[in-house]
Amino acid sequence: MTALLIILAAIVLLVIGYITYGSWLAKQWGIDPSRPTPANTRGDGVDYVPAHPAVLMGHHFSSIAGAGPINGPIQAAVFGWLPVFLWCVVGGIFFGGLQDFGSLFASIRHDGKSVGEIIKDSMGDRAKKLFTVFALLVLVLVVASFVNVVAGTFFTAPDAGQFGFVSGPTNNQTTAIISVLFIVLAIIYGLITNRGGMKTGPATCIGIIGIVLITILGLNVGFAMGRTAWIVFIGAYIAIASLIPVWIMLQPRDYLSSFLLYAMMAIAIFGIVFSSFAGTATFQLPAFAGWTTNLGFLFPTLFITVACGACSGFHSLISTGTSSKQIANEAHAKPIGYGSMLIESALGVISMIAVGMVFSKYTNGDFGSPSAAFGAGIATMFGPEGSTQYNVIAALLTLAVSVFALTSLDSATRLSRFMFSELFLKEGESSYKDADGVRKFLAHPLTGTLLMVVIGCILGGLSLSQIWGLFGAANQLLAGIALLAVCCWLGDVGKNNKMFYFPMCFMLVATVTSLIITIFKKFGMIGAGEAAWGDWFQLLFAIAMVVLAVILVFEAIGAFKKQAETKAKKA
Repeated sequence: MTALLIILAAIVLLVIGYITYGSWLAKQWGIDPSRPTPANTRGDGVDYVPAHPAVLMGHHFSSIAGAGPINGPIQAAVFGWLPVFLWCVVGGIFFGGLQDFGSLFASIRHDGKSVGEIIKDSMGDRAKKLFTVFALLVLVLVVASFVNVVAGTFFTAPDAGQFGFVSGPTNNQTTAIISVLFIVLAIIYGLITNRGGMKTGPATCIGIIGIVLITILGLNVGFAMGRTAWIVFIGAYIAIASLIPVWIMLQPRDYLSSFLLYAMMAIAIFGIVFSSFAGTATFQLPAFAGWTTNLGFLFPTLFITVACGACSGFHSLISTGTSSKQIANEAHAKPIGYGSMLIESALGVISMIAVGMVFSKYTNGDFGSPSAAFGAGIATMFGPEGSTQYNVIAALLTLAVSVFALTSLDSATRLSRFMFSELFLKEGESSYKDADGVRKFLAHPLTGTLLMVVIGCILGGLSLSQIWGLFGAANQLLAGIALLAVCCWLGDVGKNNKMFYFPMCFMLVATVTSLIITIFKKFGMIGAGEAAWGDWFQLLFAIAMVVLAVILVFEAIGAFKKQAETKAKKA
């Protein structure tokens, strides 16, 4: 019954947070449903495209979720269920939700532009350039990490040297073919709704039927290909998906993907209820396992590791990169920006419960990844390992995780295209067409896309542990800086920004502490002659991030001083 009480408490608290704190934030900032959004004033049919709120909710939720709210809470579960539960719930309501909602709102008021432009408005052009370079490095890590994850869910060692369809497929082969067919289904959905004129309701019914059909097909016929071949395929896909109009691929794929995510969460909650009464699985996690574990000391490790389940800097890039260009009404900002984060927090709690059902096996190293432990944990609630229901549910959950990772991949690539172009455009230039010379070439969408895809896929083919070790800290530092940026901007325009002070400071302190610990560890390894290339890579990246954080904090202090002086003069 412990697992059931945990998920019920999480849902109740998150709903209360959405209704009370979310509504208070919307009132404080002045959400205005009558004010035109960038999707309407700058609509171009490619990136700026007004979306039905349900469709945009699906895109936003699928993009911010990825594999983060599954991997992070599962890894942090070694501290016990209580610390993970508290951080997912409290962090989601007062940290992550604040960042996502605030970033989306600020971007809407900046013509749908990135956090870099928000920083420029309140902290200056130098701060903008520093942040943009940092955000691009984070996006490289996102692409590399998820390329590695997706290739891993499509490929198993026995597939080496194979190419083609196979009967009696493994979970990986099933996931691969369903994911590819999902892309085709999304294109069909985009065409019938945006060019065929079909309403969202009927099209959604067709899409859901299509998901069921391709899932049934994939459970019986799979596709096998080598790991390198899958990495090349994924690279080609995300390059194309990031360049074509959002209504062809991004909107419909992410919208349809969200139904897999909702279904996955519904299955998990049903499994928790069922197992609590039927006794099919036992929740093995202790409430608190101690201040120090194999991951490190609880602070700052817990707050870096849980990541997307409570607060994630990547979310601010999605909010200000794609979602703000598609939102049709400011009133949709609360459910899309704030609501999506709280649903993701619920997913984080579910992931923690899932690993709790197979925790002894997880700590023994029986699973190749946290995602595999997640699938096994949920499947165990319905039946013993090897049973039909266990195998089907495990396969479906593996599919869902890969779909989420793919949505984050194509969104991250599109984001990098936007930010890379912004880096080379001058004041008053809205696209590469307005630039000249080398800047026109560098700001071209194809340049940034190809550069990101090639670097990301090369890194994605290397060791995930070396990449993921950097991603956690970089992602959380990004969250601290995004909170800082929105806080500065709100102060500039005279709106209440006091709710940002503690979350902003906490995330910056936690991240910088984590980075300093990493720096000392890597210096120790180098001094002992035990460092590999990845250790040098992490050391240099960690130093660069600390320097960046210090510079941006000083820039923000200067901006806050100017705001205080302006208020004093007016008084």
